[in-house]
Formats: sequence, structure tokens, C-alpha cells
Amino acid sequence: MLTKSVLLIEDEANVREIIQACLSDIGGWNVQAFSSAQAGLRHLATERPDVIVVDVLMPGMDGVAFIHQLRDNPSNRSIPVILLTVKARWFTPQELHRLGVVEAIAKPFDAATLSSRISSALGWDLSASVKDDGLKPR
Repeated sequence: MLTKSVLLIEDEANVREIIQACLSDIGGWNVQAFSSAQAGLRHLATERPDVIVVDVLMPGMDGVAFIHQLRDNPSNRSIPVILLTVKARWFTPQELHRLGVVEAIAKPFDAATLSSRISSALGWDLSASVKDDGLKPR
């Protein structure tokens, strides 16, 4: 099975490192992490992730502006987006639908369950994403 790929956009270095570790180590996913929405958009010019996890409150271009630019490119419209933000309660289900966002996960988040929350929101089987260690049951 192919490993899922995640584009992570988070401006706070320590939070970015924690999220990247959670999604890589627990989820078994390949995570490309960037500190700005602009860098994330440049990455999308050459790579197509399975999901984008983006912070909302960032300097320069915020997460909502990023989503609008993302959706302006037809080849990126089908990439699922998950918001990770302290303002998760601001987003009603109608607003998330209008933005084309799968879910808004509140910060602070439970690092141990972040991968499973994302998997659940996307309908992914987390156990199938974890890398095979090559061992067979006896």
C-alpha cells in the first residue's frame, strides 16, 4: 500500500515539528512541512499531496486566503483540506463546506489522536497507513 502524503502548513516551528512527528510516527505518513502558505503553494506546483493540513492564523497569507488560492487552480480543487486552528469554533459546518474544507481541528490538540482524527475525517484506514515492519504473525 502506498504511504499517504501530507502537506502541512504551520508558521510556529515547535507546533509544526510536533504535528509532523505525530503524522509521520503515528500515522505513518510522508509529511512535507512548510512555515508559510506561500511556500505551500510553491510546493503544490510540483507535488500533489493526499491531504493539506493548514493553520488558519498565519502572517502574510492566512489559511483562508491560502484555500482560496488553492481552489483557483483546477488541479488542486480535489485535494482535501483540514484546518488546524485555535479558531476552530468560528467555522460552522456551512462555512467549512463553502470553503471546501473537510474539518476544523481545534488547537490545542491531542497529539496522540491527531492522526486518527484526520484519518476519520477523510475516511482513511489508519492501520493500513502504518508502515509494514516486514514481520509476519506466528
